[in-house]
Amino acid sequence: MDVPLYLRPRVEPPLASLLGAVPFLHSLVDALGSPLNVLLPEAVAENARRFRSVYRRHRLAGRVYFAHKANRSSALVRRLAAEDPAAVGVDVASLEELRHALSCGFTGDRIMATGPKDPEFLWLAARVGATVNLDSPGELERLAGLVRGYGLGRVDVLVRLSGFESAAGHGGAGTRLLSRRSRFGTPVRDAPALVSALERHADAVELTGAAYHLDTTGVEEKVRALEQCVLFMDECRARGFAPRAVDIGGGFGVGYVDDAGEWERWTTALSEAVLGGRPPLTWRGHGYGLRNEGGTVRGAAALYPGHRPTAGPGYLDELLSLPAPVLGRPPATLLLEHLHDLYVEPGRSLVDQCGLSLARVRDVRPAGEEPGRYLVRLGMNAGDVSLEEHGVLVDPVLLPRGGPEEEPGKGEEGPVGVFLVGNLCLEADLITRRLVFLPRLPRAGDLLAFANTAGYAMDFHAHHAQRQPVARTVAVEERGGSWRWCPDEDYWPITHPGGTPA
Repeated sequence: MDVPLYLRPRVEPPLASLLGAVPFLHSLVDALGSPLNVLLPEAVAENARRFRSVYRRHRLAGRVYFAHKANRSSALVRRLAAEDPAAVGVDVASLEELRHALSCGFTGDRIMATGPKDPEFLWLAARVGATVNLDSPGELERLAGLVRGYGLGRVDVLVRLSGFESAAGHGGAGTRLLSRRSRFGTPVRDAPALVSALERHADAVELTGAAYHLDTTGVEEKVRALEQCVLFMDECRARGFAPRAVDIGGGFGVGYVDDAGEWERWTTALSEAVLGGRPPLTWRGHGYGLRNEGGTVRGAAALYPGHRPTAGPGYLDELLSLPAPVLGRPPATLLLEHLHDLYVEPGRSLVDQCGLSLARVRDVRPAGEEPGRYLVRLGMNAGDVSLEEHGVLVDPVLLPRGGPEEEPGKGEEGPVGVFLVGNLCLEADLITRRLVFLPRLPRAGDLLAFANTAGYAMDFHAHHAQRQPVARTVAVEERGGSWRWCPDEDYWPITHPGGTPA
């Protein structure tokens, strides 16, 4: 029998309380179908406050912008719109996200427009007074043309930079380090030409700061980029501009797996399985990017770091405290010395612990060529809970149909390894490529709850393939020891779920 290798989820209040409300969750799926997304709007507001507490600790001003692309929910955006306007905004990366943010209560001055921008997106952003995060000189030219052509007011802009360099070694001498490549932003080496373009278009735009977007968990690399943004803004001031903010983007991370030991054991076992030293951990020997070359593990695991002791607000605190390589002072000190505001754009980390995705167990059967293992077919597909699409590995929580009284150990089979498969007529429709261990073999009618899916996992890849239903989404809140719910689109922060006035 396989020794169970768990990757149990990190679950905190109020999500932990919601997972304990098994009859309530079954009643929701009975009424609204499988799959179903369940969100906790109050949790996103609490996360925003935790980020703001880091600002206060470092005596910084600025705004936390929610990266809208992480979730399509109206409830989450509306709840954030009700927070302090000076403290919380929203980052939109498309015309429809901008329209949605406006309809949820955000005013233009609290909106940051990022990402690729077509003319319609740029026009509406300029028209409502949003700040535009410019990716290139071409985007600046198009924006300036729209402002002049339609008689709009000057638009606040940040310039997003990339291609940061720094020297490794004593006194700044030594090897030149180049930050990882990004398709977003203007390379620092081309910044002088960008500043000249800003001077030409001073009648249409006002430079309010600099920004960067780095797809990395490396704190040191982000500190180097932040420092170079500060130095760039010094150069802009010498040219007559008055920039006042540095936008460091997102990427603060989430810890999905509760126990560091479980994560270490599983990743070690994956390497052993790739080398053939133990039975495969995955469907048909999938290696998650690892391969066996002559008895040596090659490649890199395409996995999100499941256990992260420092993430979210804690990661921001660490970033602000680490001395910068050139000026030698922590970023928080640099921002204070220059009287700069700090902007951040958390997505995944701002919706940490804000929701879960539910799926009904439809069928259970032996896995055929995998003795002692089972296929569990769910009422969802891989697009409905795209954890593995983002390299996130975490176990679902089994919610028996009969409720908590059907816990394992009462005549039921012990821990069992299963592959979770979806409802599409595709071999590739695997909810998990890895073998998942559950406390007992599920039965048709049970629920599996995928915890902490609000960041990118619950709707980023959802689709109507084979006319299978896309998950509905509801907002919930616990009051007086009982749970209340309403459709996501019916949630407003002036009422609680169910329509009870706040």
